[in-house]
Amino acid sequence: MEKKVPLQDVPQGEASPLAFAISERDQKTVAMVRDALGRGRLRLAYQPVVLSADTSRIGFYEGLMRVLDPAGRVIPARDFMPVVEAHQIARDIDCAALSMGLATLVQQPQIRLSINMSARSIGYPKWTGILRNALRAHPGVGERLILEITESSAMLVPEIVVAFMDSLQVEGIAFALDDFGAGFTAIRYFKDFSFDIVKISGHFIRNIHADADNQVVTAALLAIARQFDMMCVAESVEHLADAEYLRALGVDCLQGYLFGVPTVVPVWEADARRLA
Repeated sequence: MEKKVPLQDVPQGEASPLAFAISERDQKTVAMVRDALGRGRLRLAYQPVVLSADTSRIGFYEGLMRVLDPAGRVIPARDFMPVVEAHQIARDIDCAALSMGLATLVQQPQIRLSINMSARSIGYPKWTGILRNALRAHPGVGERLILEITESSAMLVPEIVVAFMDSLQVEGIAFALDDFGAGFTAIRYFKDFSFDIVKISGHFIRNIHADADNQVVTAALLAIARQFDMMCVAESVEHLADAEYLRALGVDCLQGYLFGVPTVVPVWEADARRLA
């Protein structure tokens, strides 16, 4: 039988087997995403955000980045973005998402669309160029664009985020704070941030109709949003009982599998295919 070496006996500077396995997996993920970028295997998956007062009405769509692996399988952002976030390719993913989202807004003038971005992409020349060129070429498109920044990302460089938002809100662009409640934003920044929308983290939404702790936290987050005149969206709504509770609580919009899964074939494209 092979003798096991106690963890404390592993020489300093040598990676543990677990650390090595994680590193190798992450390297494969980065390589896969880089290859997808180079070969154009990227798609936006669209998910509706509905009005809680009338869930048959769609307030806007969120465009969620998807990568296709060499076999054509769709890989959601949660499976690769945490790994590539600190890499240059994450900036290029933000650029691709923005470019595809703006193209959709130009082609579909009846919709509003939110696109995710990292605070790390602020000031990235390629990303800025894509946005500025689209605003010049298509006046008014900015009024239907929502840029989503996660709470944890915004808190990396809050002063830079504030200046960035100020420079683009004059173009009519709206901003959404994603995963609100998950990143422990310093409340003092809310006066400066001036987000238009907050999206309450699904961690506090799931099973809210029966979870007293989630009810208290969500009510508090909603009160903060109301104080700063921000529209409030509940994420990860998957059950009717939760949707009904959130509607009664006063949440403005609902997003989740109960109302539509993210799809790379949105309703307008599906309609066009049927008519072709």
